[in-house]
Amino acid sequence: MLNSEDRNQLHTQGVSEDQLNNQVSRFKAGFDPLELAAAATVDRGISKLTDQDIDESISVYESSTVDVLKFVPASGAASRMFKALFALLDMEDAAYQSSEVMQEFFGKIKDFAFYDDLKAAVESTGANFEEAMSQKDKKVVAALLTDEGLSYGSLPKGLLRFHRYEDDVKTPVQEHISEGLAYADKNGGVNIHFTVSPDHQQKFEAHVAEVMKGMPNADKINIAYSTQKNSTDTVAVDLENALFRDDQGKMLFRPAGHGALLENLNQLEADIVFVKNIDNVVPDRIKEETIRYKKVLAGVLLKYQTQAFDLLKRAESGDDVLEEGTTLLGKMGVVGEFTKEDVVQLLDRPIRVCGMVKNEGEPGGGPFWVHSRGNETLQIVESAQVNTDDAAQQSIFVESTHFNPVDLVCGLKNYKGEKFDLLGYRDDDTGFITEKSYQGRKLKAMELPGLWNGSMAFWNTIFVEVPLITFNPVKTVMDLLKENHQ
Repeated sequence: MLNSEDRNQLHTQGVSEDQLNNQVSRFKAGFDPLELAAAATVDRGISKLTDQDIDESISVYESSTVDVLKFVPASGAASRMFKALFALLDMEDAAYQSSEVMQEFFGKIKDFAFYDDLKAAVESTGANFEEAMSQKDKKVVAALLTDEGLSYGSLPKGLLRFHRYEDDVKTPVQEHISEGLAYADKNGGVNIHFTVSPDHQQKFEAHVAEVMKGMPNADKINIAYSTQKNSTDTVAVDLENALFRDDQGKMLFRPAGHGALLENLNQLEADIVFVKNIDNVVPDRIKEETIRYKKVLAGVLLKYQTQAFDLLKRAESGDDVLEEGTTLLGKMGVVGEFTKEDVVQLLDRPIRVCGMVKNEGEPGGGPFWVHSRGNETLQIVESAQVNTDDAAQQSIFVESTHFNPVDLVCGLKNYKGEKFDLLGYRDDDTGFITEKSYQGRKLKAMELPGLWNGSMAFWNTIFVEVPLITFNPVKTVMDLLKENHQ
């Protein structure tokens, strides 16, 4: 039962009563797992390109005149990146002194790009940095993480010092701008869009303004921002599926995961969009392969898009494209028995090309063939979407050979040059329910279908194998010590 204060809260949140009721009903019913048909492997859903394929794809992209945009989800705080260091601050002295994390952090502290900033932060408190270092003092860790120092524990990853150069240190934002200049310079400009937290947008803008000062080609770089909409937040419930209320009696709404960014992506004006996470960047010395394969993926997209557009225009003129369309759909991740009408409908959808790296144990989604609406389709699937208690499904899941590094190129317009409404191609039955806590009380939270999972479930999909060197995420601060980030 909702009272007037509840209704006022819903209005402020931008959530209707129907949406609220649907969310509560979903908590009660849950989400059914996906039904895997097979793991997508090389030559069965994942394309392994030849040198000729690579050269041709790059040529197709470089010779095109499409409007492109680089889309970087960057709104999350870096707190999880420093989880192990935060734990040090709460340790008793004996546990702290014997901690392997502490020993590694202090033993390699000079290898971090933020070392000079950290030294200055410690000294600004009046402490002797060398003495604090020799004692492996907690105040050094605190100076890195807390607001009394660099505030790295609460800042977004995009603004942290990741890489050291001879005469500079660079953040992920700078590395993404550098990348964009190398492969997204089309029609006289480089368009980059960051999704940011409202609390951090001013910091992003100030940082970008500083970076642009004296930067070559700065005049051609166009940076835009958007924030995750409050209306995409989902309500929390208690373990009995009743509305969870805080100590003031208000309903608790929570951010609904990266799937909420589908709304942001849907607002973009571009023919094709590159999507890549904020923390997956490398220094200039090894950017070449990343840049090369971005062009490759874009060229593959344009190749398939051209074929689909041609068939749709012919169908509009009365041609029978059933056979050719069925063949093309098979190459774009949709296999089944189709009528002429089916083929036209299925071809006229957004297209995505996803880079896939060989799986070396990274957590996250993988490429699979999934039973969907009577067809088999290519999907990126997370472990939480699979019924691993089912032996047959578990057997398929562990056969996966590749991993999704969030390396996508997306075609957002149809054969008439009109924007697709991306919300119409989301599978709302592929969200997540997780157990969380708030002020010591347990609750259930819901995430919307993931941006590259269920939010793109009804897109046409091409998976392409890319080199492992193009995937270098920074999930913990210690990842910055890996060779590719040094």
